[in-house]
Amino acid sequence: MNNQMMTTENEHNIPIHNHNGDFRNLVHHFWNMLDFSHHNTDMANMEPKIEVSENKKNVTVTAEMPGVDEKNMNVEISSDGYLTISGEKKHQREENKEGSYFSEISYGMVRRSIPLPWDLEFNQAKADYDDGILKITIPKSAVEQKKRKKINVNKTQKAKKKQN
Repeated sequence: MNNQMMTTENEHNIPIHNHNGDFRNLVHHFWNMLDFSHHNTDMANMEPKIEVSENKKNVTVTAEMPGVDEKNMNVEISSDGYLTISGEKKHQREENKEGSYFSEISYGMVRRSIPLPWDLEFNQAKADYDDGILKITIPKSAVEQKKRKKINVNKTQKAKKKQN
């Protein structure tokens, strides 16, 4: 590594030190360390990214499961309201290593448990998988559907006085 330092000035006459890209390389290295998808080839500790949404009738959990065959997925809901998604991304190894330099592709198990704080009809849950996206839809119970109540928001007199 070259420790030679150049000093230049920007448009505001503030000195800028350039270690021939050393700082840029350090920042690049730091951000790459935080990008676990590139450095974790052991998928045993990986969790699929999810999105949980709700409307009046259903709760929907969408999970990214790229490269996982639906036959290798397991979706379970426990009696205490935890949804667990797991799957295995399998790889057939070829012994021909010609032309191969490195690989950032991960193979192994993924697993994630999500608490669902609603009263749901677990027996009516359904799961669909398309193009790497797993979508689980669980209907809310009739009791849960009635829990939502619209609350009107009124402007207070104090706020009206400040406007005058």
